[in-house]
Amino acid sequence: MEASKYLNDIKEIKDIMNRSTQFFSLSGLSGILAGIYAIIGALYVNHLINNHYDRFITLESLVFKKIVLTAFVTLFASLVTAYILTVKKAKKNNEKVWNTSSKRLLINFAIPLVAGGIFALLLLRNGYYGLIAPITLLFYGLACFSASKYTLRDVRYLGITEIILGLVAVEFSGYGLWFWVLGFGVAHILYGSIMYFKYDRNQ
Repeated sequence: MEASKYLNDIKEIKDIMNRSTQFFSLSGLSGILAGIYAIIGALYVNHLINNHYDRFITLESLVFKKIVLTAFVTLFASLVTAYILTVKKAKKNNEKVWNTSSKRLLINFAIPLVAGGIFALLLLRNGYYGLIAPITLLFYGLACFSASKYTLRDVRYLGITEIILGLVAVEFSGYGLWFWVLGFGVAHILYGSIMYFKYDRNQ
């Protein structure tokens, strides 16, 4: 009886420590929606490319500007959706959205992501178009892996998946758009669904 009580006490202490160091209010549904946004964006970009196959797409061309705009709209929609659903889940969990854990999560996520974004822009500027998809997948995977220490463990596996896809995409650089679909679309929907059914459905 005493041993059982001590084990329960240890479990409670462990749970309190986890809550103080990890941010658990990430929404699985936001991952699913981000994946859907990414697939829609990629299909639109594919439509743009297919309808301008006879023209050389330069950095100054209207087609390129539309592609960049689509990427930013997709990213913005994903971030806004993630924020809204995370706030909603945090309220249900009686957890503050902006606390020590979420700050650590954001910092560890942002550093690799910003570095990768700058690297991708430099590659774009110098004409290394075939490496854009692999680099963005790799650095996004590293960002997820780095941030996973401060949130749900499933984010770590998402990060590993993105890293693997990024490495494979280097070998098949001509299929960058479809690796984006796999990484930012299918993988997000898959892991978002897993997180939703594991953590969100019963809340």
